[in-house]
Amino acid sequence: MRCTRSVGRLAAEAGLEVQHIQLGEVTLTADPSAVQLANFREALETEGFELLDDRNKRLVMEVKNLIIKEIHHNLGKKPEAVNFSDFLAKETGHEYSQLSKLFSSVEGLTVEKYIIAQKVERVKELLVYDELTLSEIAWNTGYSSSQHLSNQFRQVTGLTPTQFKAEHRKHGRKPLDEV
Repeated sequence: MRCTRSVGRLAAEAGLEVQHIQLGEVTLTADPSAVQLANFREALETEGFELLDDRNKRLVMEVKNLIIKEIHHNLGKKPEAVNFSDFLAKETGHEYSQLSKLFSSVEGLTVEKYIIAQKVERVKELLVYDELTLSEIAWNTGYSSSQHLSNQFRQVTGLTPTQFKAEHRKHGRKPLDEV
């Protein structure tokens, strides 16, 4: 909510009239002038946002938002073995091979590595909360076993989940937009 409020405020300061705003998307009531667009772009960048007026960048952002939503916000239900390639293709209406190539060229990493990074951040969050066992965390995050989770966690962080849990203040979590 803070992000959408900030973007709405920045749009108003740039002289833009917002019709609708949601995470990752702003609909304006009229086409902006070149000056308004430049001011809005600069204000967004100052606040750590990016204006995605390029179709490819918008599609990559859509893919990232879908992955984040699936991993971080589908709480309270068992994550079935999500086939992300089918899921992303269905949700975006684009073939996965096209999405994968585009994602890699724009982000500099594969969709698979991005998914793993997001899952590891979710595991970190659950470890810090200290409410679930490692097996429960594995189940809640869609890993086939706690051993699979531990192996992938160690590959990404260099720590075991137990080591991370013991030293979480020192190693911390990253904001989702920095993963």
